[in-house]
Amino acid sequence: MPMHDWTRVEAGIFHAFHHRWISAISDLLNTGILPEDYYALPEQVAAGFGPDVLTLQDEASAGDETREGGVAVQSRPQTRFTAESDGEFYRRKKSSVAVRHVSGDRIVAIVEIISPGNKSTRYAFAALVEKACEFLEHRIHLLIVDPLPPGPRDPQGVHAAIWEHVQEDSFQLPADKPLTLVAYECDRTTRAYIEPLAVGDALPEMPLFLAPGRYVEVPLEASYETAYAVLPRRWRRVLDAGTKGREAI
Repeated sequence: MPMHDWTRVEAGIFHAFHHRWISAISDLLNTGILPEDYYALPEQVAAGFGPDVLTLQDEASAGDETREGGVAVQSRPQTRFTAESDGEFYRRKKSSVAVRHVSGDRIVAIVEIISPGNKSTRYAFAALVEKACEFLEHRIHLLIVDPLPPGPRDPQGVHAAIWEHVQEDSFQLPADKPLTLVAYECDRTTRAYIEPLAVGDALPEMPLFLAPGRYVEVPLEASYETAYAVLPRRWRRVLDAGTKGREAI
């Protein structure tokens, strides 16, 4: 299924789809993709933030290599672009917020799907970047999915805005691929795996790191299809018409 042009519908319609998509991602992670001592929860709150999907590790079984379940890959992901910071990431403006979860189990990774509200105001976008940097600083791995085109606050996409804080370096999206998928691996350095995307492209699997050098592949395409299938037909017609128009160009 191709990525749709979500600028064709109101923010509330995308918000409804967004909820379905994150639930579908969480469900798939919990049904054989994550190793048994990991689990995913949709829309939990961590240290005052509201990430979309939390991936946590069962503290009681951490380090037990004999447990059954999904297996994390130990090779490097293959994405169109990669970047790595020169050293360990610490922001110039430190924060005292510690990221924890009420269950007591350890948060290891977060999936975030960007919504129109994240880009609606300067304050909202600054809060998004601050949140991402907070997690990276605490070595919580991130997978960010941005199905929305760049705007005045992120002219080169959300990864470029985050990476300026990590590395004080620039990143430029390809002109024909304005949407962003990016996975961050947090170790002694921070590594970014970037896959630009365009409306009409199929969604690739993206890595979600559980530890440095260990990740699972998140089935973005399958979860997207699951969420899209239950979107009201009235709005699917609008979105499908926009995608078919692009394919005809």
